[in-house]
Amino acid sequence: MAQTPPAVPADSIAAAAARLREAAATGVPTVPVRDLIGRDDVEAAYAVQTRLAAERIEAGATVVGRKIGLTSAAVQRQLGVDQPDFGVLFDDMEYADGSAVPADAILQPRVEAEIAFVLGADLAEGPLDHDQVREAVDHAVAALEICGSRVAGWDISFGDTVADNASAGGYVLGARRVPLTDFDPVSAEMTLTIDGETVSTGNGAACLGDPVNALVWLARQARDLGSPLRAGQVVLSGALGPMRPVAPGDAVRATVTGLGTVSVTFS
Repeated sequence: MAQTPPAVPADSIAAAAARLREAAATGVPTVPVRDLIGRDDVEAAYAVQTRLAAERIEAGATVVGRKIGLTSAAVQRQLGVDQPDFGVLFDDMEYADGSAVPADAILQPRVEAEIAFVLGADLAEGPLDHDQVREAVDHAVAALEICGSRVAGWDISFGDTVADNASAGGYVLGARRVPLTDFDPVSAEMTLTIDGETVSTGNGAACLGDPVNALVWLARQARDLGSPLRAGQVVLSGALGPMRPVAPGDAVRATVTGLGTVSVTFS
């Protein structure tokens, strides 16, 4: 009979959080935290994430939604993982469409294009099946996620990225808001450019077969963890193609068919 692995000690959770906290505060990436919490211990990794999120909330940040990561097979291959994860979006992580992101705002930034959903209803009760979750979406919008890693060189396992708030850094929402009655997430095509050069392409089917499937997964995970999705929250549903690194001076633009464009520059 297989034995259940021992729980990661509380002091290891605290030590992992301390590494990531210091990296965020100093702007100096840290060594990975998997030596403390394991490569794929889901419970331990989310314990670190929850601890750091609670500290941000205590310091005055407001939760405005979630991000789903690792939904694209291409991104999973890039990072050597085989399952989705999620992180928390805070109010100070949003940048306006067409604005500039300071070079030192996000550690080791990379960008990816996504479909974002804004919820019109809570997802706290019921079966949280595809129909219910789809009905809860008020509108979809083109989005850029600016991923950032507090781990040096993006040397991350699943445990490292989950602990690090799913490598969340910032996000940008496009101006066009489209209800799902007028937009099919599965067939949407995405093109991402940097300084006018195409660097990533993909489509909605690359996101767990349907970006709404990613939202279903998240809704169930969030409820199981005692923090269900709420009306008004933003959900970044996952990359439609490979993420790309960016540097100061880069101008990034994504086009998602049916949703229009979204852009940002790095100063």
